[in-house]
Amino acid sequence: MTEVSADAAGRTGPEIVQRGLYYDELAVGARYVHRPGRTATEADNVLFSSLTMNTQALHLDAAYAQSQPFGERLMNSMWTLATMVGASVSQITQGTLVAQLGLSDISFPAPLFHGDTLYTETEVVDKRLSASRPGQGIVTLRHTGRNQRGEVVAVATRTALMWCAPPSAPDASEGDAS
Repeated sequence: MTEVSADAAGRTGPEIVQRGLYYDELAVGARYVHRPGRTATEADNVLFSSLTMNTQALHLDAAYAQSQPFGERLMNSMWTLATMVGASVSQITQGTLVAQLGLSDISFPAPLFHGDTLYTETEVVDKRLSASRPGQGIVTLRHTGRNQRGEVVAVATRTALMWCAPPSAPDASEGDAS
């Protein structure tokens, strides 16, 4: 039976803190599907491009973009990359990330446009305990972004330093996986 007690404010019931997954809870080959998706807007593109001082006309100049091969403005690819990584945070790294170590193998095989919805999934590609940082492990993640038609618009490999579960954390192998 679960023991329920009142906190300082008189609330009762279990306290549930949202967090990502510890190193120990990640399995190579596991694929995490992040939802909801994120619909890209013109405002996102203009604000992100302006904030990052990226004056590329393909993002900001509708008349110019119409004369180019895609015929319309493209979403800033760095917005796409940042949004893919961001979509994974609550499910994988919230409170369990020590540091992002690097990004590699980044590609944008198809364009993302205003009005497209970006759906992201993350696969655990590799993991190993850190040789120099006890209680931490290095995890390699592959983020894949698709538009609403299922077309891959971005792929990136990310290396992250993650906390191992503290002794008091529940073991990922215990209980129901649902």
